[in-house]
Amino acid sequence: MCNLLNRAIQQALTRRGFIAGSAAGAGVLGPMICSAVAGDGSPDTRIQLAQSSGDVSNSRTRLILLGTAGGPTWWPNSDQCGISSVVAVGDAYYVVDCGEGVGKRLQQAISPASSRVMDDKVRALFLTHLHSDHTVDYANLLLFGLFVGLDRRSSPFKVFGPGRRGQMAPVFSLPGTPAPAVPIINPDNPTPGIKDMTGYLYQAFATDLNDRIRDNGKPNLESVVEVHDIEIPPIAGFKSPNETPFPPMAPFKIFEDDRVRVSATLVNHAPVWPAFAYRFDTDDGSVVFSGDTGRCENLINLAKGADILVHEVIVTSFITRLFPASRSVAQEGLMQHLLNAHTQVEEVGAIAEAAGVKKLVLSHIVPGNASREQLLPAGKGFSGELVIGRDLMQIGVGQAVASARKG
Repeated sequence: MCNLLNRAIQQALTRRGFIAGSAAGAGVLGPMICSAVAGDGSPDTRIQLAQSSGDVSNSRTRLILLGTAGGPTWWPNSDQCGISSVVAVGDAYYVVDCGEGVGKRLQQAISPASSRVMDDKVRALFLTHLHSDHTVDYANLLLFGLFVGLDRRSSPFKVFGPGRRGQMAPVFSLPGTPAPAVPIINPDNPTPGIKDMTGYLYQAFATDLNDRIRDNGKPNLESVVEVHDIEIPPIAGFKSPNETPFPPMAPFKIFEDDRVRVSATLVNHAPVWPAFAYRFDTDDGSVVFSGDTGRCENLINLAKGADILVHEVIVTSFITRLFPASRSVAQEGLMQHLLNAHTQVEEVGAIAEAAGVKKLVLSHIVPGNASREQLLPAGKGFSGELVIGRDLMQIGVGQAVASARKG
């Protein structure tokens, strides 16, 4: 299926525009738009100028988009990295997802001249689900992180993510046809969670890690990284990941410290399970990340009244071109997943409106080189501000203050 995507995206349209919004949104974000594309256009220049803009420099809590492209592929004609974001509260940073390029983008965003990117200021990582485009650089963050701050922390780097699925997903088949036989990878534990995954990474890189401990004097990663499978509370009506993957539920707290409270809920990304959306509440405001999902009432409830909703989006016309008539079983399965377990561009605005959020930020954009015109329909039915996300964009959260507090 990935080969099919790679072939199809060669015909995708030009790289997307930077930002779009209502008349009110354009007025508020105008200074950041101008500064972010000024200069030579390099990532360092963009981030320096964005940080000095009025919308960001006077905001203690900020949303930082590290990478904004979705999908397990490299998009042609696009300089956008894989999906990853940061919630910054003063000098504390909380990372959401680990798509391609997360480490480099994190350095560019928060410590461009520092060799200690992963020290105590980066407090935690939250993974929405375990698809490869959200986790592919998790190993990078840990292994390279051992040389840029993980080895000097005073407290462990915390990681939160899905636990074991516990049940194999069904094999897709067309109605009335038997499901084909397919192999099972790692049959003793075919649906590992994030704790399992991290342990497997340590095993896979044992040669490297043992050498680093013995030759470079580095600590054991297990002593500086604290990994948590998210425990889902009992839910009325839940039967199994295959039957009821996202039953109606109340958001539940998974993490809290002196800067932020993080809540989660199950969303509609079947057959992948569990798949989470996250809400970050700070003294300044709130940011919600949809993760990958189709329309889901759980997400709308989680996002009620939030300052910012960062929502995935998929361009419907891209999917219809990708899968013309006379589809194979594999093509039909992928098309149904893309249409039903993601949010089409014409639908995302109504979701944001139902949640009553102030600002809708598009990220995890598919195709990763979508044009501004392809993404503007996301504003349909939404009365707030629409922002088309781009790598290294920063957005202030809540009411800006005269001078930002860093503590």
